[in-house]
Amino acid sequence: MNLVIFGLGYSASFYAAEAARTFERITATKRAPDVAGAGRLHLLPFDGGVEKIDPRLRAAVAEADAALVSAAPDAAGDPVLRRLSDEIAAAPKLKTIVYLSTIGVYGDHQGAWIDETAPLRPANERTRWRVTAENDWLALGERFGKQVYILRLSGIYGPGRSVIEKLRDGTAKRLVKPGQVFNRIHVADIGRAIDACFAGAAAAGVYNVTDDEPAPPQDVVAYAAQALGVAPPPEQDFAEARLSPMARSFYGENKRVANVRMKSGLGVALAYPTYREGVTALAGA
Repeated sequence: MNLVIFGLGYSASFYAAEAARTFERITATKRAPDVAGAGRLHLLPFDGGVEKIDPRLRAAVAEADAALVSAAPDAAGDPVLRRLSDEIAAAPKLKTIVYLSTIGVYGDHQGAWIDETAPLRPANERTRWRVTAENDWLALGERFGKQVYILRLSGIYGPGRSVIEKLRDGTAKRLVKPGQVFNRIHVADIGRAIDACFAGAAAAGVYNVTDDEPAPPQDVVAYAAQALGVAPPPEQDFAEARLSPMARSFYGENKRVANVRMKSGLGVALAYPTYREGVTALAGA
């Protein structure tokens, strides 16, 4: 079994290193890889631009049994489809494609519980591009007989990327905005959802990948501080906090995203069902 990964970011890197045990060979792309990869992992350059595509990448697509797409779209669309849609459509063994999207496509739902049937209200260019990319991948699957899974990921955390690191380096903040919650998912549980898609037993389509408990961000910081045995940072009123426009924009969306379809449809059993299990494990590590 051969896997091709487009965009070796945090989640895809974790999957390639820790979870993709069923694949004999993994070819992954980065904009400018500084190493060639090792073992099963082979790194190749790809940025979706006008540069000539490495013939080794075309060959990897032709030989792939599965594809994981983690490359972000831009104003011109999905970079993988823009440059390699014909090759993907024609790949004889490529039956399953997993596209990593975001719950950001739902926009703001004022704290209400939502599932995959909720209306999409993308609030910025990035999430509007995501909606277009999702639709384009689903259309390719329908047209060419590929099983396409859209995984809408909530806020990703895990080793090297969590509130634990922020507490240790002094950058953690305990911002309080009444009623605000965020949805989270441990990177290892993203790997479980990807594996479930590649197993091929579940129907293709859209799945929310998130844990069981949307929670106020200040509660997560306080719990992590307790797990580390350090004093939590003082609470700050969100309205008075100095934040970048990007950071402030995250607080403009408030929703509780349900994961029932992920559990019942994909059969995913979460290793970290809430932030408590995840933070405790990271603090211990």
